Amino acid sequence: MKLLPILFTASLFVACNSEKKKDESSLNSEEISISDSSTQEKVSESYKRGEEVFSNFCVTCHLPSGKGIPGNFPPLAGSDWLTDKRTESLKAIKYGLSGPIVVNGENYNNAMTAQGLSDQEVADVMNYISNTWGNSSKKEVTEEDVKAITK
Repeated sequence: MKLLPILFTASLFVACNSEKKKDESSLNSEEISISDSSTQEKVSESYKRGEEVFSNFCVTCHLPSGKGIPGNFPPLAGSDWLTDKRTESLKAIKYGLSGPIVVNGENYNNAMTAQGLSDQEVADVMNYISNTWGNSSKKEVTEEDVKAITK
């Protein structure tokens, strides 16, 4: 009989701990502040897909923290270039980028090759990076927005 309370306590601890991890890994609804719940759900799905795109294509240079590599690859975390130059950011993701840019007061002059992403993947990754690492964008990027971007 003494074993039963111990098993109960242990299972409660495991359940609470796994719920905490689940909560930490899921998208926090406050990360993207859109009032319409159907739009919120759509953006949340785009954000989740964008996280996967980032992990598959962008993480090597911009790192999991979004901090980039100083002097080589600019940060996405707290990036003034990302937030102030939305069209240029989308164009860079869609077509690549080479030449000098200034991000958060630091000069970068490297090349980012085009990754061959679909317009939807570009929108998704932009929604992810624009709402992660302290970045906050109230305007969702759509596939149509990306289609309108030309070289």
